[in-house]
Amino acid sequence: MTPDAHGIAVLFLTVLALFLFTRDKIPLESSSLAILIILVVGFEIVPYVKDGERALEAADFFAGFGNEALVAICTLMMVGKALETTGALQPLANVVGRAWSSHPVLATLITLLAGAVLSAFMNNTPIVVLLMPILVGASLRSKFPVSQVMLPMGLATIIGGMSTTIGTSTNLLVVGIAQDLGEHQFSMFEWVLPVAMVGGVALLFLWLVAPRLLPDRTPPMDDTTPRVFSAQLHVKEGGFADGKALSEVLSKAGGQMRIDKIQRSESLVLAKLPSVKLQPGDRLFVKDSPENLKHYEQLLGATLFNISDIEHPVDEQTPLKAEGQQLAEVVVTRGSPLHLRSLAAASFTTSYGLMPLALHRARAPSSQVTGDLNMIRLRAGDVLLVQGSGEAISKLKDSGSMLVLDGTTDLPHTHNAKRALAIMGFVVLAAALGIMPISVSALVGLGLMIVTGCLGWRDAANALSIPVVMIIVTALALGKALMGTGMADFIALSFVGAASGLPTAMILSAFMLLMTLMTNVVSNNAAAAIGTPIAISIAAQLGVSAEPFILAVLFGANMSFATPYGYQTNLLILSAGGYKFSDFLRVGIPLTIIMWIGFSLVLPMLYEL
Repeated sequence: MTPDAHGIAVLFLTVLALFLFTRDKIPLESSSLAILIILVVGFEIVPYVKDGERALEAADFFAGFGNEALVAICTLMMVGKALETTGALQPLANVVGRAWSSHPVLATLITLLAGAVLSAFMNNTPIVVLLMPILVGASLRSKFPVSQVMLPMGLATIIGGMSTTIGTSTNLLVVGIAQDLGEHQFSMFEWVLPVAMVGGVALLFLWLVAPRLLPDRTPPMDDTTPRVFSAQLHVKEGGFADGKALSEVLSKAGGQMRIDKIQRSESLVLAKLPSVKLQPGDRLFVKDSPENLKHYEQLLGATLFNISDIEHPVDEQTPLKAEGQQLAEVVVTRGSPLHLRSLAAASFTTSYGLMPLALHRARAPSSQVTGDLNMIRLRAGDVLLVQGSGEAISKLKDSGSMLVLDGTTDLPHTHNAKRALAIMGFVVLAAALGIMPISVSALVGLGLMIVTGCLGWRDAANALSIPVVMIIVTALALGKALMGTGMADFIALSFVGAASGLPTAMILSAFMLLMTLMTNVVSNNAAAAIGTPIAISIAAQLGVSAEPFILAVLFGANMSFATPYGYQTNLLILSAGGYKFSDFLRVGIPLTIIMWIGFSLVLPMLYEL
């Protein structure tokens, strides 16, 4: 068969989409929207006519917004958020924490198994968020390198997520597309056996071998970073600042000095207007490192005092002090108030009473950011070093809105924890027993979580990921266009032709490897949505059951082990564990080979190919 102009255009658009999805500077949701607009407008301006009738219309591409798989994914995100905010998994976290104190080697295995099992029933992001602070705290107490455990833990959750229909959004998407295309409807535990067989070997590798492959890495932030101190600069008569406008003073300091307030007397605080004239005796309240504060003192001809001691100027005998101040690391996660926003836009310092000191970029781990941190747009995986009172840090941690690593194992816990667990159990059992589809049971579960107070609407809304929604809708639209124009059949025919003469099992293995390579470069959901129609076409060309080829897409699209950008939890782990890109290659490539060879042997055996 020869592809027509529409099919070729859709193929080019698919390649463009996959390219845009790898561009970090362009938000995923923006890329997805752009591709969707081009697709819809293109088919409206140049209609696709087949056998005298219009074969594809705009409504066909918008159908993804109402796709059953997308509904299930969104509701499960929100139901999973309730488990996180209620602290329902705290008992398990406590068991893991105690195990680390007494039997570190056994505790590693328990951590891997716990992460894998939990990930079979809920999104692995909150599980990683739950376990990361525990591992950091255990590392500080037991003096072992956290880098030897955190990466294996994260990869174990990805393996566990492969095992059920609801384990990942990718699984739900593949199953939903297959069902839409009239293929076999998979049950929740239909492919647990192959995952248990292959995943069991992979978990042994992560437990016994992976820690030996990982060098000791120092987390990106530690206590050697200079603290920020609150101090006062007293304007002296005859000094540079005497009689100068505030704008001139700030310019003299290179525009780096931040003034919290200007106090002229006990009862008079001046507005921080650029034109305000400073007078002798005025006190400028500032926060900065000791070196910068001493530099400002010299530049402005002022006298530096500790904010709590206005009797003694700061010198070697009376140095700056920061009593009661603690450091903590805040990891930016998708859906947190800081994701894709700057600290200034989020009013971070005002809202949380914490001072940002430094930033470690997830996608440039070798570079440390300096300058004005408040204006930098933060991304998932970035680590922010903050300073503040223990109370402020605890308040931020208890809010559940951000991942805080401060070496403790305190977790949010409420009286709703058991209720949330029971509702989640109902969601899983109702779908597993075939009482209702997962989309329906998850929707009922969401309603129960809200009615019983386990989840508020604000938390539910925050749990939704706009990038995930948009990329799924766009990928579904591209998949429909590939199928509708016959391009999926052409690609399948070309693939089968290139592999002609090979056994079906080897064609299956090669296709799974192709999906694995794709998912480590672009979004796994995009790889799955585009790959599933092609897999079904390949099976049709070969005249065999489509089920093993659908599972090849599912398994391949989940094997995002080898790069930190293949999956969102990899980015969190990259930053918090102090890893380098090469560390993911050290562990991820052998793990990918183990899983690929394992599934290449097991799937043909189970489906008699």
